[in-house]
Amino acid sequence: MRRTTTVILAELANTGVFIPEVGIGTWEYHAGPQPLRKGLEAGALFVDTAESYGSEPAVGEAIRDLRERVFIATKVSPQNFRSADLRRSVEASLKRLGTDFVDLLQLHEPNPTIPIDDTMGAVAELITAGKVKFAGVSNFSVAQLQAAQKALGGFPIVSNQVRYNLIDRTIETELLPYCRANHVTVIAYCPLARGLSRIRDCDPTGAIDELSRETGKSPAQIVINWCVCQSGVVAIPKGNSAEHILDNCGASDWRLNQEQLALLNDRVQHRRRNRFDQLVRQWVPGPLQSLAVQTLNVLPRGLRRRFR
Repeated sequence: MRRTTTVILAELANTGVFIPEVGIGTWEYHAGPQPLRKGLEAGALFVDTAESYGSEPAVGEAIRDLRERVFIATKVSPQNFRSADLRRSVEASLKRLGTDFVDLLQLHEPNPTIPIDDTMGAVAELITAGKVKFAGVSNFSVAQLQAAQKALGGFPIVSNQVRYNLIDRTIETELLPYCRANHVTVIAYCPLARGLSRIRDCDPTGAIDELSRETGKSPAQIVINWCVCQSGVVAIPKGNSAEHILDNCGASDWRLNQEQLALLNDRVQHRRRNRFDQLVRQWVPGPLQSLAVQTLNVLPRGLRRRFR
């Protein structure tokens, strides 16, 4: 690994390209370009966005005059996976980002209604044309990742962006070992779950606060650092203020030791979701998921913990 001023760099797959192990996520981001710029100046020169997030213009403004230093990842929505739609989608993203290429183009989630050969053929054309440097996917299972790689042909799929954090370790059963064995970087979204309070619900003995006092790091930094301590994983926490983004950046450039990691593993309750649970999360409409989250948050902690 090499280093910037404050954020450790990790190799993307086996490409020889190094990206910050702690980047900046922009899902539900609405704070404008300045907080993003602060994160970039702190060394988090990796920003993840998507056409569906509405954050591409803010990212484009934030990276202005820094483009050659920033690794930009965006995503194509599944309804745009047909070849002509995908090409139009990428052109629109490039315009919003104010750049002529993206470093990483990701398929946002699987779409079984559109042949993967059609989709990946268009991605390969964009790579050949220089508008995309690398191809990635998001929320793909092992079988879906294998099919996408076969369809892409000579270009590698370098990443799979999936939910992964201290309390949700679903990918550890099958997906994470596969990605490690096949040189696919895991980009962990929601490394703080849907908020640090969710993780605290699963920490009844206060292990995170204990380590925070011991290390002098914030609770959020403890939780994100646990994530990037896992081999083959980088993280993209989000923040809607410069303060939160800079705090997230402070999760890099140091390491929890083995005893501290073991303490978190032993005392913080976690789960691995079964296939039914994963399908429900994939297909339940976003508004209903948000309503469920709001309902869950008003329950007593003991009950909340059962549903995390």
